[in-house]
Amino acid sequence: MTSSKRVSTPASLHGSFVIPCAALDTLIKTLKRSGRRVIGPTVRDGAVMLEPIAAAADLPLGQVEIQEPGAYRLESKKTAGYFDFTHGPQTWKHHLFPPRDRLWSVTRGAEGGDFTFTPADDVPRQAFIGVRACELSAMAIQDKVFIDGEHQVGSYRARRDKAFIVAVNCRRAGGTCFCVSMAAGPKVESGYDLALTELKTRDRHDFLVEVGTAQGAKVLAKLGARAATPADLKIARRAIARAATDMGREMPGGAGAALAANPEHPRWQDIADRCLTCGNCTMVCPTCFCNTVTDKTSLDGHTAERWRQWDSCFTADFSFIHGGSVRREGAHRYRQWITHKLAYWHDQFGTPGCVGCGRCITWCPVGIDITVEARAIAITQGRT
Repeated sequence: MTSSKRVSTPASLHGSFVIPCAALDTLIKTLKRSGRRVIGPTVRDGAVMLEPIAAAADLPLGQVEIQEPGAYRLESKKTAGYFDFTHGPQTWKHHLFPPRDRLWSVTRGAEGGDFTFTPADDVPRQAFIGVRACELSAMAIQDKVFIDGEHQVGSYRARRDKAFIVAVNCRRAGGTCFCVSMAAGPKVESGYDLALTELKTRDRHDFLVEVGTAQGAKVLAKLGARAATPADLKIARRAIARAATDMGREMPGGAGAALAANPEHPRWQDIADRCLTCGNCTMVCPTCFCNTVTDKTSLDGHTAERWRQWDSCFTADFSFIHGGSVRREGAHRYRQWITHKLAYWHDQFGTPGCVGCGRCITWCPVGIDITVEARAIAITQGRT
């Protein structure tokens, strides 16, 4: 990845520390005082959303969510910590590659005067609180598309370079998670400034902290940290291991090759009979990058703007060329999406396009499960 600081943890910064629970509030306020827009998980409209926060009190303490195919709900749990939910419908892509982003605007002077061109606004300095391992993997994947790829997106790179990332190791698995089988979690490995593991038991509530960058070390110095003990590390390792073993789903090995080898498999039509082609799976996916560009002109003709906005391969217009849409049927669109994720993405970027977050399963209105569909085709490869 070209974006400089997010490659690996410098050897000089290795080590684990512990901060008290109260220091989480200090961390958020320190980042806010540095001029950053602090984004973190908070509860709104019955879901965990990623929005501006001002203090630890804004975080979803004591909240866990129940996730199943096509179902999501929050529940209060006295023993739950600040980050014992897994994730909601939003991804950090919302704040790195926004759903709508103005590229430029042009204004014409009065009575046919000169045109004034205004480029896109400067991107904000942001701090992300509570980034999961799967999300860090998704960011690395999008870096390959928007930074290392042939068509670079300057605003994305600027947001990435300016972002301070506080990652969180998962202590529990969500009902639709399968990051272990995608080698994307639940422990964060790189790409963060600070990484937290919540140490919450009946007798204590602290955070184990790992430092990923020199910038992270400077912030940690303000939080009253102490060196971690072997007992601290043991609690953290057990919690992360429990999250890994509790996952009830996995992506079958060789799924990508099986999908690519079976473009006419009857399962595609079976999926299409259930799929609404609503595009929810692409909207909640942390790696999908399909987008389009639209122009907006004022009624008096004096102002014009160009906007980039998310698109989806599930829409008929997305593959429209002269003569009509290339993928007219729902079966073709779902086949394109899942096969791109698990097979053709490798050809383009050397990595799968899925990190096993499970959002596409949870937020599919009819509960289509990408792991189930991939397995159904993989087990019949060579017999169709």
